[in-house]
Amino acid sequence: MNKQLEKMKQNQECERRKRIAEEKHKEWVQKKREEERRERKQKLSKEMMEKVTRELEKMQLQEKADIKYKEWLKKKRAEEAEKKKKEKEKEKEREAELLEKRTRAEKIFKEWLQNSRNKPQPALNGYGFPHGKSTGLY
Repeated sequence: MNKQLEKMKQNQECERRKRIAEEKHKEWVQKKREEERRERKQKLSKEMMEKVTRELEKMQLQEKADIKYKEWLKKKRAEEAEKKKKEKEKEKEREAELLEKRTRAEKIFKEWLQNSRNKPQPALNGYGFPHGKSTGLY
């Protein structure tokens, strides 16, 4: 009887230990799952933050690029305007020079015309030809 009682106590003790071990195992598994879930959440949160940071940096780079492009475009347009202005000035100078040449040429031509009227005419019957032409055979 004592042996049976002792055996029952041992069985009960064994059962109790098994239950305690199972409960501890369940608790450990639950803690482990919770920890893994927390780590996944942190990892996901960290990835999202990195993604947002990268997007922000990308936007800032794009803004800088846009600003630099606008500055470059403004500078280029100013250069083109300056170039057109210089070309117009050169064209005006050329036109002024042409006008000056033309007026000088006209003045010289008028002077020549005036002087040529005052010069005596050359003899028409030069070299023995009447009216400056040969009249026939010798």
